[in-house]
Amino acid sequence: MLERFFRLAENGTTVRTEVIAGLTTFLTMSYIIFVNPEILSSTGMDRSSVFVATCLAAALGSAVMALLANWPIGMAPGMGLNAFFAFTVVGALGFSWQQALGAVFISGIIFVLLTVTGVRSWLIAGIPQSLRSAIAAGIGLFLGIIALKNAGIVVDNPATLVGLGDLRGTGPLLAIAGFFVIAALDALRVKGSILIGILAVTVLSWITGVSAFNGVVAMPPSISPTFLQLDIAGALHGGLVHVILVFVLVEVFDATGTLIGVAKRARLIEKGKPNRLGRALLADSTAIVAGSLLGTSSTTAYVESASGVQAGGRTGLTALVISALFLASLFISPLAGSVPTYATAPALLYVACLMMRELVEVEWEELTEAAPAAITALAMPFTYSIANGLAFGFISYVVLKALTGKWRDIHPATLIVAVLFIIRFAFFAE
Repeated sequence: MLERFFRLAENGTTVRTEVIAGLTTFLTMSYIIFVNPEILSSTGMDRSSVFVATCLAAALGSAVMALLANWPIGMAPGMGLNAFFAFTVVGALGFSWQQALGAVFISGIIFVLLTVTGVRSWLIAGIPQSLRSAIAAGIGLFLGIIALKNAGIVVDNPATLVGLGDLRGTGPLLAIAGFFVIAALDALRVKGSILIGILAVTVLSWITGVSAFNGVVAMPPSISPTFLQLDIAGALHGGLVHVILVFVLVEVFDATGTLIGVAKRARLIEKGKPNRLGRALLADSTAIVAGSLLGTSSTTAYVESASGVQAGGRTGLTALVISALFLASLFISPLAGSVPTYATAPALLYVACLMMRELVEVEWEELTEAAPAAITALAMPFTYSIANGLAFGFISYVVLKALTGKWRDIHPATLIVAVLFIIRFAFFAE
C-alpha cells in the first residue's frame, strides 16, 4: 500500500529509508514544541494549550504535505513569525492574542488565494533577491535580540539603551553553555543538536534549582483555551491591516524559499520533468489556516527538512513519519512545561546565527541594492518589529532606484508593497 501510494521505487527509496529520514527531520525541528509555547505564552495564551496546538499544527501540516504533495518536507509553526506575533502584534501594538490569531487566519486565506491564482509566483518573482535575503537575515537579528534578552545577556540600560547583563548569574551561564553545546554538536553533524542542547540545559536547570521538574509523560492537556479562539472581526481593525500584510509577505518568502530549496536538493524539481510544486505550495498555505484555528502562529515549511533529504527521504512517507512523531509528542507535556527560558534562548540564538548567512546573497557592490537590504535587516531588531524592517526596506529600495534613474529595476510587485507601507505610515501609525 505504501509503495503504491507514495511511489517509493519510482523515487528510488524504501520504507526503511523514509522512516529514518522522517525521524532525522523530526529530531532537527522538534525544538519548536518547546520554543513555540515559551514565546506565545508571553501574550497571555495558555502555555499547555499552545503546546498541544503546536504539536497538532505540525502533525496536520506535515500530513497534508505528505498526502497532497508527496514531498518529504516537515511543517510546523515558523520561527520569526511567532516572535512577530508575540512581541510586535501583541506586545508592542497592544492587540489581543485572539485578534492576532484572527490576523493569521486572514493571512492564511489570502495566502491560499494567492497560491491558487498564481499571484504568489508573480509576487516572488517581483521581489529583489537582495531584499529577500535581507528579510531572512533581519528576522535572524530579531530572534537574536529576543534570545539575548531572554537569557539575561542583554538588558535595558537608560544611558546606552541596551547593555550587558550579569554574566555571573546562573541563568545567563546556562544559556551560554547551551549555545556552545548546540553549535558544537551541529558543527560535528550530530542529528538533533538543537533539541539535545535544550534538554541538556533543562536538566542542568533542574539540578541548579532554576526550574522545577514536572515529569515527562502524561495525557495531553486541553486545547480548549486556544481552539477556535481567534477574533476575525477584531483582526479587521484598521490597525491590523499592515500586520496581515507582513504575515502574508513573510509567509510567501519564507515558505516558498524553503520549499524550492529543499525540493531542489531532493531533485524533486528538475527541468523537463513534471513536479508537484503547485500541490506543495497549496499544502503549506492551507496549513496556516488550520494552525490559526488550533491556536498557534503561522505554520510553514521547515528548512530542517533538508536533513531528512540528506538521509535519503524522497517522498511524502518521510513527512507522514514526521506527522506521527509530532502526534506522539502530545504525551510529553510535563517535560515541555519544565523547560525554562534559559534553555530555549540558546536555541533561538543559534537559529538566528543560521539565518544571518542569507546576507552573503546581497549584491553589496550595487549601493541601490545593498543599502535597502542593510536597512531592512537593521530596522527589525532596532525597532523591535519585523513589520518596520520590511517597510523601511521596500520603501528605501523604490526611492533609491527612482532617484538614480533605475526605474526598470522596480518590479510592480515591489512598488505595490512599498506604496502599501507608505499608506500604513501615513494613516495607520501606532
